[in-house]
Amino acid sequence: MKCPYCAEPNTQVVDTRENEDGDTVRRRRRCLACDKRFTTYERVELQLPQVVKKNGSRTDYDRDKLKASMMLAMRKRPVTTESIDLALDRIEEKLVQLALREVASDRIGELVMRELKKLDKVAYIRFASVYRNFEDVDEFSDAIREIKKPRQPRAKS
Repeated sequence: MKCPYCAEPNTQVVDTRENEDGDTVRRRRRCLACDKRFTTYERVELQLPQVVKKNGSRTDYDRDKLKASMMLAMRKRPVTTESIDLALDRIEEKLVQLALREVASDRIGELVMRELKKLDKVAYIRFASVYRNFEDVDEFSDAIREIKKPRQPRAKS
């Protein structure tokens, strides 16, 4: 690691600590030439696949774009930003597990719908109506039936 003060390539690690989640390592270093100290951080760099759009074009995966579309579906819904971030983490984890260089946007859309279905049924329907390009009321009805739970009969007293 090169010293940020004098550009000397010889530095010594003085202290190493992991963060609470165990996904980042913090290292305190000392330059052997100028004796100044500095901190570096080490974290895993995940390689997410390229997204293949419906028209065949390719683009880099963009978490912010995906989050924006989920936030739009969640507009005025009682879902925390933290819940959405955790859902995005699960989507990205699944994409990494697929170990593919490219993934169809349809597949990402299905992962998003699966997460939205768990988070908020109304947001799920909103997203599905755009994603699946509903043409008529029957398609909405089908989507609603898909998520509707059968009601339990009340116990008679």
